[in-house]
Amino acid sequence: MASWLPETLFEIVGQGPAPSKDYYQLLVTRFQVIFRWWKISLRSEYRSAKPGETKETHEDFLEKSHLQVQIALVFGSKILDYVFNLCEGKFDFLERLSDSLLLNIISYLDLEDIARLSQTSRRFAKLCMSEELWEQIVRSSCDHITPDMRALAQDLGWRRMYFTNKLQLQRHLRKRKQRQGSQRKQSALDAHVPAAGK
Repeated sequence: MASWLPETLFEIVGQGPAPSKDYYQLLVTRFQVIFRWWKISLRSEYRSAKPGETKETHEDFLEKSHLQVQIALVFGSKILDYVFNLCEGKFDFLERLSDSLLLNIISYLDLEDIARLSQTSRRFAKLCMSEELWEQIVRSSCDHITPDMRALAQDLGWRRMYFTNKLQLQRHLRKRKQRQGSQRKQSALDAHVPAAGK
C-alpha cells in the first residue's frame, strides 16, 4: 500500500503567530519530516539571518517534543495530529484518490450515505453536490437518456432532475418543447418578413 503513496505526503506553508512575520514550511515526505523557516524582520540583528531547516525521520520526529511544539504553534494542533498519523503510517488512502475515481465510487452509494459523506469534508461536499456525480446517478437509474432529457438536465441540473418526480419532469419537458416550437415559428416568421423600408 505504501508504494501507492507519492514522495510528498503533505505540505503546508504559513506565517508564525502574531506579532511574528516569520515564514514557515512543513513538508512530510515518505521518509522524513522537514521543517523550514525564514526570519522576516526589520530589526538589524535579524537582517543577516539565514533560512533554517530541520530534517527528521518519521521515528525521530515522534520523539522530538521541541519540534512538535513549534509545529503546533505555527500550524495548530490539528496539523500536528495529522503529521503524527502520517509518521505512524496511518494514511488516508481515500483522500489520495482522484476526483473521477471518487465520483465513480460515490455513485454506487445509497442516498443517505451520500448525504453523510457530504458532511465529512469540503472536498466530499463538493463532489457529492457535483453535476458529474448526479449525471452518473441518473444514467444508472434510467434505461435510456433521451436528447430531451439531456437538454432538460442542462436547464435544471442533473441533481434537481433526479429529485424531481416524473409528472413534474414531463411538465418541464412539455414546456421546453412548446418554447422551442414557439422560437422556431418566430424564427421562420422573421426569415420571411421583409425588412422595413425596402
